[in-house]
Amino acid sequence: MLTKRIIPCLDIKNGRTVKGVNFVDLRDAGDPVELAKQYASMGADELVFLDISATLEGRKTMHDMVLKVAEQVNIPFTVGGGISTVEDVDDLLHCGADKVSINSSAVKRPELINELSGKFGSQCVVVAIDAKPIDGEWRVHLAGGTIPTTLNLFDWAKEIAQRGAGEILFTSMNNDGTKKGFANEALARLSDTVNIPIIASGGAGTVQHFIDTFKEGRSDAALAASVFHFGEIDIRDLKQALHKENIPIRI
Repeated sequence: MLTKRIIPCLDIKNGRTVKGVNFVDLRDAGDPVELAKQYASMGADELVFLDISATLEGRKTMHDMVLKVAEQVNIPFTVGGGISTVEDVDDLLHCGADKVSINSSAVKRPELINELSGKFGSQCVVVAIDAKPIDGEWRVHLAGGTIPTTLNLFDWAKEIAQRGAGEILFTSMNNDGTKKGFANEALARLSDTVNIPIIASGGAGTVQHFIDTFKEGRSDAALAASVFHFGEIDIRDLKQALHKENIPIRI
């Protein structure tokens, strides 16, 4: 069985780490470079760095920030926000990123997934999906959750896998920032739908929530932000608890 992963997420706006609830009401959570360094030393398996306003503002991810963060960490590091071309990815990988995360650009032009996996390998390509139920059906949203589409979550996940993505980062918008647990029913269905790793995002509030998403949601990794940023859960303690539950984890 593959080792499960714990992934702190650094949402960046105006050079600072921020965190909100249901994608709004953002508050400052600290310096991203210092947080990245801290998480790497605490045993995080990977980091995700998302420039959350890049797509909305029509600009590219901040390369200087990526360079600074990459200098401080020795664990895999994913970068997302405003990525829409092969050249964008080439630049970020040269800045030190190990993987890239694409979202809105992939929905608008799905061929981008094929192009990136073909040039850089599927292991570099993470496709993020922000979704929530509308009239009983999980619908994909774009631009930081601000634009609803008619795209079905599970249909889109299947296409993402077929086009060569290496992983899917699924955020349940209704769970995001609520600290009430991950959307495990949807996560389990995603695991049944595709044969690539699923990263659970949105809803982490307690250690039990991580245990539940690995057991009930069958997630391959769990991503969280505020519980780590504000010291509510210590990554080392979390991993010990997961180990006691016989969940395969790197200690």
